[in-house]
Amino acid sequence: MTPRSPSREEWQPVCKMSDLEVERGVAALVHGQSVAIFRVADDEVYALGNHDPFAKASMIARGIVGVRHGVPFVASPAHKHAFDLRTGRCLEDAHVTVPAYAVKVVDGVVLVGHRKAQAA
Repeated sequence: MTPRSPSREEWQPVCKMSDLEVERGVAALVHGQSVAIFRVADDEVYALGNHDPFAKASMIARGIVGVRHGVPFVASPAHKHAFDLRTGRCLEDAHVTVPAYAVKVVDGVVLVGHRKAQAA
């Protein structure tokens, strides 16, 4: 029997949904990466890479969550650049993105999966 190798489709449990405060972020180590996880007002959960490319520091989880023109975002606490929670794309500079990760909630547990492909 061969050992099972890690796959892009594996889901890592991170926390209980009830542990997440609405419109607040938390940082977690997921698949060896620092990830910022956010729960928004409609109980949707998003996960982005925690590293702010402008500040060059891991701080996205401490950002301010909001909605701009129907787009849920987190604004970095350092330079206030806003990142789309769905895609990781910077709203002020479309050439800059942070990784966005697949998220699902099963039986009240938040699971983070693979990194989403970058939109063209």
